[in-house]
Amino acid sequence: MNRRQRADRVFAALRRVIPAPETELSYQDPWQLLVAVVLSAQCTDERVNQVTPRLFERFPDAASMAGAEAAGIFPLIRSISYPNNKASHLAGAARLVMEEFGGQVPRTVEELIRLPGVGRKTAQVVVSVAFDVPALAVDTHIFRVANRLGLVGEDAKTPDKVERQLKRLLPEEEWGEAHHLLILHGRYTCTARSPQCAGCAAAAVCPWKEALDRLPPPREGLDARKGRYFCATRRHYFENPDRVTDRQGVEQVSCPRCGSMNVFDARSGRSTKQIKDYRV
Repeated sequence: MNRRQRADRVFAALRRVIPAPETELSYQDPWQLLVAVVLSAQCTDERVNQVTPRLFERFPDAASMAGAEAAGIFPLIRSISYPNNKASHLAGAARLVMEEFGGQVPRTVEELIRLPGVGRKTAQVVVSVAFDVPALAVDTHIFRVANRLGLVGEDAKTPDKVERQLKRLLPEEEWGEAHHLLILHGRYTCTARSPQCAGCAAAAVCPWKEALDRLPPPREGLDARKGRYFCATRRHYFENPDRVTDRQGVEQVSCPRCGSMNVFDARSGRSTKQIKDYRV
């Protein structure tokens, strides 16, 4: 199966369980969307949606926020991550929108990134959601999920590289939908910790799940009194392991005598082997 074929099957599966992929941020117009996306950096959409009703009641548009100082915005967003910086960014962005863009949110990524607090990822979300411009912003969820699902190559080690590879893989008209499908899948199923592989619609074509299934099953009958670890290759116990890096770049526990990575935790019976996790 090549990457394009895998993508076809992955997105077909995700569409079946996420029939209406869209942002979970609450907003009424492009300005409110921009504010919500700025606030969502390193913060959950749920928290942002708890804060924005009061914020938008006080400052419903760029014109009203442009007349405010950061000190006046801060109390309304204090429960958001980095509220001081974000309050300053919002005040500055509102003023620039009024002064240079006639009170209208810019429609291009290049113009949007001129606004304080707006980076490339934020700008791409805004142009895609608000103006239906082809864009595919990569956040931590998309980075993790795209790698786990094998939609990008092993060299896609940064969000920028994942973005470029996904855009080469998918037609422009699918970028916006793919962005939301991968985010929602990462947020609720393919989570950073304790992913719900048993209920994953794309599990049948997921190389990460395949690697997870290849891990050795728990070993019964180990005696932790004989040592903290058990080497299944030479069948002996030991206390202090060595650590080696495998071909995937993952640090593994290894036997200090023979170098084997076929090691088990003597207390739980579980293999100490780890698979590449792609968390950032």
